[in-house]
Amino acid sequence: MAKGLMIQGTASNAGKSILTAALCRIFKQDGYRVAPFKSQNMALNSYVTADGLELGRAQAVQAEAAGLPPDVRMNPVLLKPTGDTGSQVIIMGKPVGNLTAREYYATKKDIIPKVREVYESLSADNDIIVIEGAGSPAEINLREDDFVNMGMAKIARAPVLLVGDIDKGGVFASLYGTCAIIEPDERDIIRGLIINKFRGDVEILRPGLKMLEDLCKKPVVGIVPFARFDIEDEDSVSARVETHDKSGGEIDIAVIRLPRISNFTDFNPLERIENVAVRYVRHVRELGNPDMIIIPGSKNTMDDLFWLRTGGIEDAIKQYAADGKPVFGVCGGYQMMGRSISDPFGTEHGGEMEGMGLLPVDTVFREEKTTVQVAGRFGKIDGMFAPLSGIEFQGYEIHMGESEAAGGASLTRVTRGGSETADGAWRDNCAGTYVHGIFDSGRAASAFASILAKRRGLEPVAEAVDSAAYKEQQYDLLADVVRGALDMDMVYEIVEKGLEG
Repeated sequence: MAKGLMIQGTASNAGKSILTAALCRIFKQDGYRVAPFKSQNMALNSYVTADGLELGRAQAVQAEAAGLPPDVRMNPVLLKPTGDTGSQVIIMGKPVGNLTAREYYATKKDIIPKVREVYESLSADNDIIVIEGAGSPAEINLREDDFVNMGMAKIARAPVLLVGDIDKGGVFASLYGTCAIIEPDERDIIRGLIINKFRGDVEILRPGLKMLEDLCKKPVVGIVPFARFDIEDEDSVSARVETHDKSGGEIDIAVIRLPRISNFTDFNPLERIENVAVRYVRHVRELGNPDMIIIPGSKNTMDDLFWLRTGGIEDAIKQYAADGKPVFGVCGGYQMMGRSISDPFGTEHGGEMEGMGLLPVDTVFREEKTTVQVAGRFGKIDGMFAPLSGIEFQGYEIHMGESEAAGGASLTRVTRGGSETADGAWRDNCAGTYVHGIFDSGRAASAFASILAKRRGLEPVAEAVDSAAYKEQQYDLLADVVRGALDMDMVYEIVEKGLEG
């Protein structure tokens, strides 16, 4: 069985996911078979495995860092929020229903044996498992039947490194407070502290580190500097969406910041293209006059369409399209652009809605969820999107709805399970698709940017770097920074001794 090492944080966004990815890469570089694991993830960004199962996007990223194909065993429980008090619950890659928080917590005791079984299965195939916690172990109201933080550490017999984010302020109090409020046996499981996102002179920090070690009776394993890595974000509350505004680009792309935006990592490849700015906008006043509007995926298409409608953004998008400017939709955004959306089984909240009418498409939500990897190519397209014709891509689909395009207006041809079918739709300056990751092909991303550049009288965009090669560079850069910041001899000693040391 593999040795386990768990990364927990003093709060959400302390850096657990990125440090887990870094350690996966470091252990891989050092010759170990290593895999990530997160027993329960709550996120709207997800990924589909080769066998059509869904897991959190963060674990797919960590798997890539470890040099492995994403495996649903790396994230047995995924919660995808559908509103403020409920989530779609996905167990071992398959949805089991929409539950309120209270309903879900009533089932936790029944989930623990499955989590243990899955962890042991993954552990049998590897030398080291890097386990990521969720939120904070100091959320003492959630201690009963916990299988996410200290409960998972006990299941895996894994020592814990506790991470605090100094960039937010209060890192000494948060690290000490976490150690102080948890149970004594849980405190013993913590074998080291990490301060993350540090800016400045480490020497100025040293007196505080000594006091922290004395108070917590734990060594500080490392001070990780604040650094920017272009590695995919975990969820919809990511700072990338909240604050990201790549200024200075001559080509301006506005992505609508839907309340339930999902899989916004689709647009990361566009951000990497020189002179392209990608903005996430929530209000009409922020929209301006971009070169293209993108309506992204949504975990609740009908609610998010209602939000667009009541906030005036829908009218602004429709006027923008009527002026002959490009609008592109992905998954839920594609559904919204159609003529109608019907929910006969109450998948979201039932009933029917009129769509935006930008595409000749009608969507019906089904009881079964489509989760599949696809390969495809853009079809024969006329007009504004003609340069996309014939370009190949790979991606994946995650959706409950089935959409039918009238009049043979399909955008792409995709291969699912060995058979080729039509996908998406286009009409004049509007287009949409179900395929996530459609921009990951360097050729597809640069073709989109070149269409916009031509409309501005600019030179065509050079072919973008292929996403897979680019991500490999970023994982290596991340590993270099984290390896240099941590006492890796101490980390390896903690891993080797486990909870027996």
